[in-house]
Amino acid sequence: MMKTYLSLFLLPLMWACTSEPKGDRIFYNGAIYTANPQHPKVEAVVTQKGKILFAGEEQQARKFVGASTQAFNLEGKTMTPGLIDAHAHLMGIGTQQVQLNLLRDQSWESIIEKVRLQAEQLPEGSWIQGRGWHQDKWDSLPVLIHGFPIHDELTKAAPNHPVWLKHASGHAGIANQKAMEMAGIYANIKEQKGQLQVNGGEVMLNRRGEPTGLMNENACNLIESKIPTNDASANDRTLQRAIQHCLENGITGLHDAGAGEKTLETYFRALKNQKLPLRLYVMLDGSDAALLEEWAKRGIYEDSSHHLKIRSIKLYTDGALGSSGAWLLAPYEDQKCCHHGHAVTPADTLGQRINWALNHGFQVCAHAIGDQANRAMLDHFQKAFQLRDLKPQNYRFRIEHAQHIHPKDLNRFAEMGVIPSIQTIHFASDRPWAIDKLGKERIEKGSYAWQTLWKSGAIIINGTDAPVEPLNPIENFYAAVSRKTLKGTPEGGYEAWEKLSRQQALEASTANAAFAAFQETISGEIAKGKLADFTIYNQNLMEVPEQEILNTKIMYTIIGDSIYYQNTVTQ
Repeated sequence: MMKTYLSLFLLPLMWACTSEPKGDRIFYNGAIYTANPQHPKVEAVVTQKGKILFAGEEQQARKFVGASTQAFNLEGKTMTPGLIDAHAHLMGIGTQQVQLNLLRDQSWESIIEKVRLQAEQLPEGSWIQGRGWHQDKWDSLPVLIHGFPIHDELTKAAPNHPVWLKHASGHAGIANQKAMEMAGIYANIKEQKGQLQVNGGEVMLNRRGEPTGLMNENACNLIESKIPTNDASANDRTLQRAIQHCLENGITGLHDAGAGEKTLETYFRALKNQKLPLRLYVMLDGSDAALLEEWAKRGIYEDSSHHLKIRSIKLYTDGALGSSGAWLLAPYEDQKCCHHGHAVTPADTLGQRINWALNHGFQVCAHAIGDQANRAMLDHFQKAFQLRDLKPQNYRFRIEHAQHIHPKDLNRFAEMGVIPSIQTIHFASDRPWAIDKLGKERIEKGSYAWQTLWKSGAIIINGTDAPVEPLNPIENFYAAVSRKTLKGTPEGGYEAWEKLSRQQALEASTANAAFAAFQETISGEIAKGKLADFTIYNQNLMEVPEQEILNTKIMYTIIGDSIYYQNTVTQ
């Protein structure tokens, strides 16, 4: 990863006439937000050897300026601590750069056309993969079974290529006939006389007992186990694409939500070769018993330069709302007869993994979207801490997503010190149709309850969940403070009482995210002694009218006082 260096003018020597230690660079003449609500803004920041030497009034900053100090004139731009995406999938971000990106497609027809064109370009038998489709976001609907498209048109578009298109949530996918044949699905259905049991998942069938192509939750493994894995060099290229995409979006730190052995090897190679500029906080794949056994021996890891830290595990309680996999206390509104979603990991396994984490000093980050899933995880956490007579606040366990929570459980996050790890961009995408699945009462009393959680004392962190959503922190920020779709609807926002303030939204992606990774002493704020990680914008997203927030552009991404990205288009 090549750094981008900016030619900077030296400050006048008249600024350098004191005996204070001299900085390498000074940032001034802009709106500088610290992410500390007690001291929200400063006039100037001086850095030295990758850390902040001084943050405060410009007049005082001059004491730390020497003959070789570089001056970074912000020229009215805005600077914040480096943005931390508190929940994303780094290798998935890189993979999305080369697979079919279906996030913006608004019809099944446009997706089919993409597959058809890809099939024309690839040799027969090679896999076609994509991700990002979401039927609830389409302008027009094809033939649906149980609310999902069927494979017929997909099979016609690429009859000689196995095709696997992952749902935007990552919890479902649709395969064409070729892929299902390779996975043995037709043979298994015939053998089991019209049924295919998958623990924690579902192969969706039509009324004739034939597979529709839709695989939900754990059933996705039937297809994905047949897809050839990349070699080390391909993984390295994927990682570098992901890193570059992060830098272009102002991301200086990222919490990677679930990494297996191959991904970890890729990260360590990048670190060894000095190609990992991001501050990467990694959750181990908690479903991999062998991986956990290995890390029980290795223990918590953090390199001396703070670019790679491994001290948490990722667990899954349920699926996603969009695929009707979120685990709910009451049935789905659009499936009132019986469907409550899926509990994707057995309760005893969850308990074992939590005990493993407590035994070895690792944080637990548990995926939970539905109200039943959130309650179950809070119960698991509470039981584990009570049995050991531990103070849960010391362990900073997290619930990833924390989207739909029963009102009786909202205060439990703060009481137990459990961190709600939200992704506000999901609200912008999902709220228009989520009410059809949950109903008005559940939506208003416990769904996306950001301000309620904040006021209760819970420490909220925010991420994009990329590649489930685009890696765009500006859109994420806008969704947090507006509670609107990216089209600006509705007027005033949905459930406006749950909006975050702009200060809160900034803290959720900086100071709070650092706290959630046990890194609050070194990052997350613009303060003396902390790492010189900054994101610089073309306009003041903390003060511009709400409708103009989405016009904000990333101008610089700075990590350890080195400029890794400079926007040369928007100046």
